[in-house]
Amino acid sequence: MEDGRKQTIANLLKDIERYNPENLPTLECYVEHQCRENTYDLEANLAVLKLYQLNPQRYNIGIICQILLKALTNLPHTDFVLCKCLLNAKHLEESLVKQIMQLADVLERCDFREFWARIHTPEFADNVVHITGFHDSIRKYVCHVVGITFQTVDKTLLAGLLGGVDDQTLKQWVKKYGWKEEANGIIFVANQDENIKTKNITEKIDFENAAAIMAASQ
Repeated sequence: MEDGRKQTIANLLKDIERYNPENLPTLECYVEHQCRENTYDLEANLAVLKLYQLNPQRYNIGIICQILLKALTNLPHTDFVLCKCLLNAKHLEESLVKQIMQLADVLERCDFREFWARIHTPEFADNVVHITGFHDSIRKYVCHVVGITFQTVDKTLLAGLLGGVDDQTLKQWVKKYGWKEEANGIIFVANQDENIKTKNITEKIDFENAAAIMAASQ
């Protein structure tokens, strides 16, 4: 059944059919399916936003918010920026859309404690509860940032960055990324010195450019 759904959506995204507003109900149901089943299809979601752009009278703010929140789950990829570019001024003035934009800014700044504080407010909690795997997807992004930033990190700090997870959940994330818990509550993440790679930069200047530079310096 899942393969049949994907093929149906793929057919709706082909050629001129991609811009057929009559396909919106099916594509909107597909967005909701992604939220329930923890799947993700950026191309289909962008097609929905494009149809809203072309048919502003048919836009559904609930679907827009679901698409934006799903885009956040695919950080550090730039999906959220792509989705944002397809929103018009009216969409951007919607209260929840504004809050999601602020949420994206917080994540971009890697202010994860602020993110978790915001996401647990009633406005967000009621929306993300319908997006299966949302919290863990953000935790994957947090671990990505930690993995390229820290050599060691305090265990309590890491738990806070992951949204105040309990000790057992923290151990699962540490194991998932191959990190190691050491003495005194310290998590060894990576030797960042080993991740620094030298790069030789060679600049080529042809004779004509060199002659021009010499002439200008006289």
